[in-house]
Amino acid sequence: MSSRYEMRFSGAGGQGLILAGIIMGEAAAIYDGKQAVQSQSYGPEARGGASKSEVIISDQPIDFPKATAVDALLALTQEACDKYSSDLKSGGVLLIDSDLVKNAPAGDFTVVRIPIISTAKNEVGRAIVANIVALGAMVALTKAVTRESAERAVLSRVPAAFSELNRKAFQMGYEKAVAARK
Repeated sequence: MSSRYEMRFSGAGGQGLILAGIIMGEAAAIYDGKQAVQSQSYGPEARGGASKSEVIISDQPIDFPKATAVDALLALTQEACDKYSSDLKSGGVLLIDSDLVKNAPAGDFTVVRIPIISTAKNEVGRAIVANIVALGAMVALTKAVTRESAERAVLSRVPAAFSELNRKAFQMGYEKAVAARK
């Protein structure tokens, strides 16, 4: 990882992307001992409007808390992909939900396609954990935090009754990303 690593989780309000960004930041700062900041932006709609969460991770103090040259972008909707992919830097990674994002932009970056929401719904058993599936995939693709730290951060954020569901979602996303990169 370079001194500054920028990630953006984007999609629609209600998909849990703000929480995914917070968990990524906590994994970096609390469990991996790195510097991390998280910021968020969403439309006035409670659900369905554009939403993004940015996380910057560094080994050095972070002097500007906004993403300017994104290393890794998650896009769960076509609108989010269209709106935010222009900030993706050369050599970066674009993770898209293959069922919802049909037109990936061309560029000097790697596009990884995973059916994120479908995986959460059909393989994990609950669509509500799609954000954790996506988080697992982002951890695998970026290696910005360790798998163990991210999993600990996930489990620290969910009620005990939902620990296994979220652990399964995280592992499923992680494994699908590893398989997609081969």
